[in-house]
Amino acid sequence: MSDTPNSSDQSARAIAAAEALGLEHSVTRHGRVRSLEEAAEARGVAPRALVKTLVVRVSDGDYRFVMVPGDREFSWPRLRALLGVNRVSMPDAATAKDVTGYERGTITPLGSTTAWPVVMDSGITGQISIGGGGHGVGITVDADALADAVGATRAEISQPVGA
Repeated sequence: MSDTPNSSDQSARAIAAAEALGLEHSVTRHGRVRSLEEAAEARGVAPRALVKTLVVRVSDGDYRFVMVPGDREFSWPRLRALLGVNRVSMPDAATAKDVTGYERGTITPLGSTTAWPVVMDSGITGQISIGGGGHGVGITVDADALADAVGATRAEISQPVGA
């Protein structure tokens, strides 16, 4: 599919960041989807390889990108223990956009308006597809190359959905 962004997304910024970091990558544009499974199918990856990126608030003015496999969710207790804090929260949608430059559902550490630290689940391996800055845009990269490029902390921070 074309990797030319439309005017309603910020994918150009994310793609430019991948290029600036020297990441081998491919871009998939599939439009909006209704589920993680549908997005994984559209991107040609298994649901576990569709990596969700969230932004969490550690304290005033301090955020982290948290990356977990698509078939899992992050564990609040594990994340708090890793960060050495008693409280971590999810910012509202407007704050998430303010601190990353991306809307929820499109968040990526690539090209974020602030280079917040990245915490990547240790189960993320191989070729993965991450948010590309626009709805229905995915960037496929090697997990280890991405972790190295963004200086990610890798740790076991996920659990099965609903656990």
